[in-house]
This record gives sequence, C-alpha cells and structure tokens, in this order.
Amino acid sequence: MYAIVECGGRQYRAEEGHSFIVEKLPYEVGEKIELDRVLLISDEGEVNVGQPAVDGALVKATVVEQFRGKKIFVWKYRPRKRYRRRQGHRQSYTRLLVDEIIIS
Repeated sequence: MYAIVECGGRQYRAEEGHSFIVEKLPYEVGEKIELDRVLLISDEGEVNVGQPAVDGALVKATVVEQFRGKKIFVWKYRPRKRYRRRQGHRQSYTRLLVDEIIIS
C-alpha cells in the first residue's frame, strides 16, 4: 500500500515503514505529524484517485531528522567584462518516516 501526498507544493510517494525527504518543516525531531493532502492511494491494485484530494485519507508520519543538503555553487559570468560571481547554497530538508496510511 502506498499513497501520493502533497507537501510544500510537491508530491511524494509514501509507503508504510519507509521514509522520504521533504523541504524543511517547522517540527522537532520525534514529533508526529499528519499529512492530510492525499492525492492518490493504491492498495494491492485498487487505486483511489482524489479530485483533487481523497476524502478522509490521512498519512501519519514521524519527523526522523532535520538536515541540510549538499552545497551547490551558483556562478555568474560575463565574458570580456571581468565580471565573475560565485555564490553557495545549502537547502534545508526534513526526513519523514511513514507510520501508517489511514483510509476512512
């Protein structure tokens, strides 16, 4: 059984017992959260697609980790103008562990 959930404007596949990474959420490690924007649920070949969300569906998850991703560098360059700029960026992420998928 798996579900497609929307979190932060992006869609993720959530399976019971598995974890997935989303952009940073304002929760502490160990907190339990509920994702109520479930777009699709698949249970052994039976697919339930929402319009746009499935009514009464809920995904319960636990915050496992708050971390920052790999550093990337952004370059700006103008040829023949002696213009070069380098900027670094590290994105903050949250790892969620799916506890259960509820269909009512």
